[in-house]
Amino acid sequence: MIQQFVNREAELKFLEKKYSEDSAQMIIIYGRRRVGKTELIKKFIQKKYSLYVLCTRDSLAENIKELKTKFCELTKKEYFLKLESSSYAELLKYLLDEIENEKLVLAFDEFPYLIEMEKGITSVFQKMWDELLKDRNVLLILCGSSIRMMETEILGYKSPLYGRRTGEWKVEPFVFRDIVKMFTKFSLEECMKLYSVFGGIPFYLAQIDQNISVEENIKKKILSKGEILYNEPKIVMRQEFREPRTYTLILKYLSLGYNRHGELASVTGIEKGNLSKYLSVLEETRLIEYILPLGKRKRGIYRINDTFFNFWFRFVYPHLSDLELGLVDEVFLRIQPQLNAFYGLMYEQLILDLIRTKSIQIPFSTHEVRRWWHKDKEIDVVALNTETKEILFAEGKWKDEVNAEKIVVNLKEKAQHVRWFNTTRKEYFAIFAKSFSNRPGDCLCFDLKDLEKMKNRIE
Repeated sequence: MIQQFVNREAELKFLEKKYSEDSAQMIIIYGRRRVGKTELIKKFIQKKYSLYVLCTRDSLAENIKELKTKFCELTKKEYFLKLESSSYAELLKYLLDEIENEKLVLAFDEFPYLIEMEKGITSVFQKMWDELLKDRNVLLILCGSSIRMMETEILGYKSPLYGRRTGEWKVEPFVFRDIVKMFTKFSLEECMKLYSVFGGIPFYLAQIDQNISVEENIKKKILSKGEILYNEPKIVMRQEFREPRTYTLILKYLSLGYNRHGELASVTGIEKGNLSKYLSVLEETRLIEYILPLGKRKRGIYRINDTFFNFWFRFVYPHLSDLELGLVDEVFLRIQPQLNAFYGLMYEQLILDLIRTKSIQIPFSTHEVRRWWHKDKEIDVVALNTETKEILFAEGKWKDEVNAEKIVVNLKEKAQHVRWFNTTRKEYFAIFAKSFSNRPGDCLCFDLKDLEKMKNRIE
């Protein structure tokens, strides 16, 4: 089991800071499912006078009943169980009378479930805050996994709660440097493969067995029926969307490389106007993102933003009928020849991320790091500094004994087509690979050994 709180120090420090302030706090915590929000809250409230309430989709009456039970457990006052009230505000008033001035952390997890059942619940909590909580010694946490609902119904300017929050934190997946910290038994190359398959979601990473290879982890933890990750994307799709089949169809073809709007409309058979709506929802949930090439405002492409979903839809979903029969080895033999090319695509994205987060040292400080493409030409990474007019062009090759001299010639030719201060800019070129057969003096070459030396910076 991995350490669940690698790189969660910032989140805990933020919450402790708000807790120490001498005023009431309303903190909004949100992020996609499985990212570790609940574990974060439970870690924070340890050894604090606190109440954790998990909202459910059962009914408002059942949620009220659960709240009464929680209030009874906290105060040891059994009359909460006998109260006939179905009002959040009235129950909260009883609780505040019982605890008097004692500091309390009150956390409502999966708050959007309440909003789904009763749109006016945000107005109820706004009134509770204004009339009961804002002058009390209370830290109120509203947490949710539906990013779209949290950003519109709670954080949005039209929300009754707008302007009341005293802090917010979007919990993000782990990044590559966290993977390196967590999985010390794996080499840097193996960590890259892990990151390409499992992504940065703590729940997914927790399934990894460090005592077996990456390939065995794929077979045992993802391709094997009954394992938690086997049907994970299907479960999330059912929880998140009203039309899971349509969204599943879109993600399936995105994983196969149909990444432009017209291509998706053609291959899925979804009318373009309706497809735009579905894509917009997928963007709001952060499962996909729309990428524009450097210097362009249109003709972008879509990509699956969730690494594990990308792998699952590419390699698991098409083979589910065989996997249901337990043909794990047969399916793996089928997908194994494609894995290296898949790792190559993910390696390109990793390089972009490492340069963007300054985990890899290049000759200048970057202001923007993007991909670039035009017609049949494409560059994996273009990084630039608008003040100094410095620009870096980089390519990633997930191969051994790479001929960097040949690649940099091609890279320089493509760079001429990038319209950005062409006559005055200072150019740099970089090649990333597993290893090189040569290293020309007119480009930066990074192999896995170089990245290993830079491990402290990556971590």
